[in-house]
Amino acid sequence: MKVSVIPILDVAPIYLGDQQGFFKEEGLKLELVTAQGGAAIVPAVVSGQVDFGFSNFTSLIVAASKGLPLKVVAPGAASTGEQDKDFGGVVVKADSPIKTAKDLAGKRVAVNTLNNINDTTVRASIRAAGGDAKNVSFTELAFPDMLAALDKGNVDAVQVVEPFLATAKKNGDRVIASNYVDTAPNLAIAGYFTSQQTAAAKADLVKRFSAAMQKSLKYATENPDAVRKVLGTYTKIDPALTESLTLPTYPAEVDAASLETLSKLALQDGLIDKAPDLAGLRP
Repeated sequence: MKVSVIPILDVAPIYLGDQQGFFKEEGLKLELVTAQGGAAIVPAVVSGQVDFGFSNFTSLIVAASKGLPLKVVAPGAASTGEQDKDFGGVVVKADSPIKTAKDLAGKRVAVNTLNNINDTTVRASIRAAGGDAKNVSFTELAFPDMLAALDKGNVDAVQVVEPFLATAKKNGDRVIASNYVDTAPNLAIAGYFTSQQTAAAKADLVKRFSAAMQKSLKYATENPDAVRKVLGTYTKIDPALTESLTLPTYPAEVDAASLETLSKLALQDGLIDKAPDLAGLRP
């Protein structure tokens, strides 16, 4: 069974669950395939190249608005809800004149994929700080490439998640906004999904995958040290940084209010023309 994921802290539970045998208990053998972002994973799932995928909810909302038949089968990750203590943020160089999100107007900001939860929530941070969210130039870069681009001056700011956030702080970079926290309380960030075709044709497979994921999310919540440790198996993080990582929350269910907020932002930012039915985005 193929599952497409992004090599970031958010997906630690699925790696832990595999290690702990939760998928094996359900009669499943995982093959984890990595991708740059959720927007790239959606077509792989819809076309049947992979059985399940991990994606941010904005990318799933955009896909649903285009009529793509998706079904979320398990939660993925959510914000801590705490300013300056979240697992994602907007980072600038130490000597940058940018002090708050308001100063991002007219600047170049890197996100992992365009038209997803990261540029949408950065805009929300800019608005919250009283800035012009329309006058920002977003650049698409893979998370592992962002800090080098920032260092070279190719971009003015980057939106990163762990483990890259801890690396940025170690480098002396400054966090100027907790974009997920600025968007909504305990924002639901991402989930695991399949196509409606797979959900209908392989209902038992979906049920078993969902059950294994729930065990994995619970285990990750209860064993933060294991989350930090497993990260070294699928990212190139410096082992010395694992203790300083800020972990996301791994919720047992998808927050419906978060989906409504993200849908409204996608409409406001012109990512979609019409708000989709969000029923399929809740397990």
